[in-house]
Amino acid sequence: MARTQKKPEGSNTTAQALGSLIKSCRDIMRKDKGLNGDVDRLPMLTWVLFLKFLDDLEQVRETEAQLGDKRYRPAIEAPYRWRDWAAQPDGITGDALIAFINQDDAIRPDGTRGPGLFPALRSLAAGQGDDRRDVIRAVFTGTANRMLNGYLLRDMVNKVNGIHFTSSEEISTLGHLYESMLREMRDAAGDSGEFYTPRPLVKFMVDVVDPRLGETVLDPACGTGGFLTESFEHLKKQCRTAEDHQRLQRETLFGVEAKPLPYLLCQMNLLLHGLESPQIDPLNALRHKLGEIGDRDRVDVILTNPPFGGEEQRGILGNFPAGRQTAETALLFLQLIMRKLRRQPKPGRAAVVVPNTTLFYPGVATIIRRELLREFRLDSVVRLPKGVFLPYTDIETNIVFFDRSGPTTETLFYRLVPPDGRKQYSKTQPLRIDELAECLRLINSQKADSPNAWFVQAADVLADARVNLDIHNPKAVIATSDSPSEVLSELRIVLSRLEGAVQLAHTAIEALEKCLARQSEWGAVTLASVLKRRREVVQVEEGTLYKRLRIQVKGRGVLLRDEVDGSGIGTKRQFRVRSGQFVLSKIDARNGAFGVVPDEADGAVITGNFWAYDVDAERLLPSLIHYLTRSDAFIHFCTVSSPGATNRRYLQEDLFLAQQVLVPVSPPEQETLSSALDAIEAISRGMEGDLTLVAKRAPEVLQSALHRVFEGPPGALGKDP
Repeated sequence: MARTQKKPEGSNTTAQALGSLIKSCRDIMRKDKGLNGDVDRLPMLTWVLFLKFLDDLEQVRETEAQLGDKRYRPAIEAPYRWRDWAAQPDGITGDALIAFINQDDAIRPDGTRGPGLFPALRSLAAGQGDDRRDVIRAVFTGTANRMLNGYLLRDMVNKVNGIHFTSSEEISTLGHLYESMLREMRDAAGDSGEFYTPRPLVKFMVDVVDPRLGETVLDPACGTGGFLTESFEHLKKQCRTAEDHQRLQRETLFGVEAKPLPYLLCQMNLLLHGLESPQIDPLNALRHKLGEIGDRDRVDVILTNPPFGGEEQRGILGNFPAGRQTAETALLFLQLIMRKLRRQPKPGRAAVVVPNTTLFYPGVATIIRRELLREFRLDSVVRLPKGVFLPYTDIETNIVFFDRSGPTTETLFYRLVPPDGRKQYSKTQPLRIDELAECLRLINSQKADSPNAWFVQAADVLADARVNLDIHNPKAVIATSDSPSEVLSELRIVLSRLEGAVQLAHTAIEALEKCLARQSEWGAVTLASVLKRRREVVQVEEGTLYKRLRIQVKGRGVLLRDEVDGSGIGTKRQFRVRSGQFVLSKIDARNGAFGVVPDEADGAVITGNFWAYDVDAERLLPSLIHYLTRSDAFIHFCTVSSPGATNRRYLQEDLFLAQQVLVPVSPPEQETLSSALDAIEAISRGMEGDLTLVAKRAPEVLQSALHRVFEGPPGALGKDP
């Protein structure tokens, strides 16, 4: 990308200035009633930045063409270019601006009547050899302007005018700010059940696979583009000539993302990292028949964290052989990845995040594991502890590294162990890149000289009909006691962490107190107004895997129980549930058997003894109902709504839905309350673990000291009698 254009006089490219500018945009958007939280605000800011970026780039390209005496055809033409409607601070505003952006027929900034901005961008057709119009059309086909106040939108547009995408410093700084905003949005929403990969894990996987310039890199479930941006940075260091840079820009990185919002965010993320024309397919990566994928469709490197769970349409399942169709999306993607890897001249290689179930589940998973060992070289399996993907899920996962140079003879396994004696990572104590250094060294050297690493022989695994790869560390033993000073040093670290947690808890509790101080302004809503019964019938079939739920009593929530073949499910007529839904047992609701479906249980099936409800997010945030349903009062609702004899007290839905709950009226207030409760819950979990560690380790000081005394030289306690 050209960066030679002179910056406007007085422009400031410091991180502080850009951070302040972005904060101002977000503050402006908070005033607009059409936006609800960062889940709405970030996409809004993204499409505005996207159009400003394109116009800056187009002006640079147009200047270059003029200097070379060449004709240049812009991707966006007047009067829809940024410079036509947005660049002038006193330009079109208010209702006229909203109408110009949204309506099919509008008064345009030049005074003529015609299609509005979004309709015009959605109708763009690519010119010969130009794919940027296709990108713009795809982006705005799945994008909506949610701001209602045209004056606020004009204020935000004027702020964005202060960003100069012709400056490499500003683009680099904005890229970091943008990634920070992406993380905030994911933390706020969990992004519809998708588990976004932490940046240290992304960098680790890219470093292990080590893409080389000249190779093609694919992420078939690219989300917001984490693997592609990290691969771009990795490959950029290998560029030496203009031809190298051109190859990286045009012939190297490819992604697929079917969801409109992640697709938009991915485009912006890649643009800000310097990829001028991101090649992201906006359709379903699983739409092609597996058997029809040939050599021309294959790539050298695949890096991805495909979605877990979920459900695909019957037409998508039909793209897979009869014996390989499954409800588990991760297994469908794994089959696609294996098929897409290049065979020759150099075998393709992949790094894929998979759930634990992929390593041991029966049925289709067994078939895939057998093929992975017989037809591929399963180089390494990195076993990740719980908490790596928090706050989205605490499900245990693995990274599998494999290539097409098979068959497998032996596989290096590595168990990642959190530091400081912790059993798992958390939102407040996430994975760090330095904690993966040993694993990177062992994979690169193919050695197992660590207590956390061991080799597994493929012949031993294949000899078992289950082809079980859920293999635990044979080196795991009870560690000998540390020295007293080491134990005390660890305790000081833990106590320091507890002090910090206490301070954070004070802040969260103060926020909660402020919310509760305004309780007189809250409103009562009936459950009927926020819960809508949903019945999605599923006919269970033999040979297909189905997730099942475990609904705990006493309001402790919903868990993923297991995944079984349809032949193991007695009642063939089941009902599908979705993440974020509220589910209850009509038989045991009075005992607190209800909760919100977690992301990892999305697509699970339930019998008719359970009811599932969609939550009206405009009346009650799904994140808040999580806390409401865990209260004693909610169990009481269910109890009084289940009249009858002791052994036949079924929930009467009309009585239950007539119950009222008191909640903040405005979604922002609900969001504040939910965030404070989230923080308190996360802090309490972390403190509970640390306090347990203190209680366990503190007595070891005396034991360790006495142990060393008794092991000392003869006479250490005095002369022998």
